[in-house]
Amino acid sequence: MYFMFQQKFRKIFFPFFNNSSNKMGDYSADWDSPDYTYDDVDDLGSSKSKIMPATRELVNELIASDSVVIFSKTYCPYCTMAKEVFDKLKHKYTAIELDSRDDGDEIQSILSELTGARTVPRVFVKGECLGGGTDVKKMFESGELSMKLSH
Repeated sequence: MYFMFQQKFRKIFFPFFNNSSNKMGDYSADWDSPDYTYDDVDDLGSSKSKIMPATRELVNELIASDSVVIFSKTYCPYCTMAKEVFDKLKHKYTAIELDSRDDGDEIQSILSELTGARTVPRVFVKGECLGGGTDVKKMFESGELSMKLSH
């Protein structure tokens, strides 16, 4: 139904439209191609295989999944700094690499609501947010981090 509406809309408002392929995001579609099936789109026009957005419940489950959880990005030097601290302590941690996940932006927005900061890393020890890479490094140098991990 959505596909048919899309075709009618295109013909009414864009009669000059070239009927060859049209670039739509990362998907190149030939509007008049019989290869496009109606099953790919539900009645509201959204893909049935659409990834569900991250929820606060999912983020809380990720935080609770290990005693140390680091929400990180693979290219971030402050994230590397935070992970190196736990490597030096030889303490296991779970790194959630947001840039490697389809729902990374949603998770980062939820973390912003939970912690008051959108930046990465967001380091959680036993469910408590300790802050970012610099915060964790300072806690490591003062001995405070070792105390939090041992309790």
